Amino acid sequence: MTTSGNTIALDEEARISARRIFSVIANELTQVELEFERQAHSNVQVIDYLGEYLRASGGKRVRPALTILANYAVGGDGSRYNSIRMATVMEFLHTATLVHDDIIDKADTRRKRPTVNALYGNETAVLMGDWLYMSAFETSLAERSLPVLDILTSVTRKMTEGEILQLTLLGEADISEAQYFDVLKRKTAYLFSASCEIGSILGGASEKQQTALRDYGLYLGTAFQLIDDLLDFTSNEEALGKAAGADLLGGKVTLPLIYLRDTEPNAREMVETVLREGKYSSVKPQDLLDAIERSGALEQARTRANEYAENACTALEILPDSDYCESLRALPTYILNRDR
Repeated sequence: MTTSGNTIALDEEARISARRIFSVIANELTQVELEFERQAHSNVQVIDYLGEYLRASGGKRVRPALTILANYAVGGDGSRYNSIRMATVMEFLHTATLVHDDIIDKADTRRKRPTVNALYGNETAVLMGDWLYMSAFETSLAERSLPVLDILTSVTRKMTEGEILQLTLLGEADISEAQYFDVLKRKTAYLFSASCEIGSILGGASEKQQTALRDYGLYLGTAFQLIDDLLDFTSNEEALGKAAGADLLGGKVTLPLIYLRDTEPNAREMVETVLREGKYSSVKPQDLLDAIERSGALEQARTRANEYAENACTALEILPDSDYCESLRALPTYILNRDR
């Protein structure tokens, strides 16, 4: 099946797995796991335990993979230790944001495992997140690169600003599309962008290549989070690890709800009711999903995700063909079609 307009064809390649995409850097990602274990080691017992616990909690390691692929895509050597080290730094930053997010969201589980705050309380979790941030910056200092440090400092500030902005908007039914995208980019997309840009710098990219990979990461990260917000309504609890419609229960009004609110006369009241009650009581999850599907809000939000994925692919056009560039090109399609 293919789609028209600014969308990516959904053929068999759409079913490509992350493992297949990253197969060209499988050895490097193994080294990232070992480096994560090394960097997370501490002579403070609880930190040592939690560092290993977080590493074992897994994830697809998309951000470190982007750093390594970007390095190779511009002609660098992604297997060099400095590339592995900085790829691990990107995962440390991501993990730190997850630890802090779980505290703010009062989450008890992530990826079907207890969160750090559930295991040890908010105080320990806050400090563990801080330790991960500081460890990431300590490691990055070894690179002795002001451009790399500038990027890391900027992206960490943006992520923190995104979290604060989101907190100010929690429970607000009238969040605008512009506000939604501002938070999304700060919390998610800029770290994707930084991962790609740092990888390109380590690979000796030209200025145009560096800009292209920075843009690619921003577009890819935006599409990634848009799909994440769509899955909150379309995926099942077994796949997603949380109940459908959980974001709204947490006070977050995402893009499908913004489009629904602006097209369905009674939708605003439904959204406000769930926000006010903090549970699906007067409004059932299926009622909300039916309204979203009926209004076309899901399809509208998916179209936006397609546009960002298409822009990500376009950004790569100046790069030379290689297996690594092909993996980067395959990622937007994988992201559009993931189910968790």
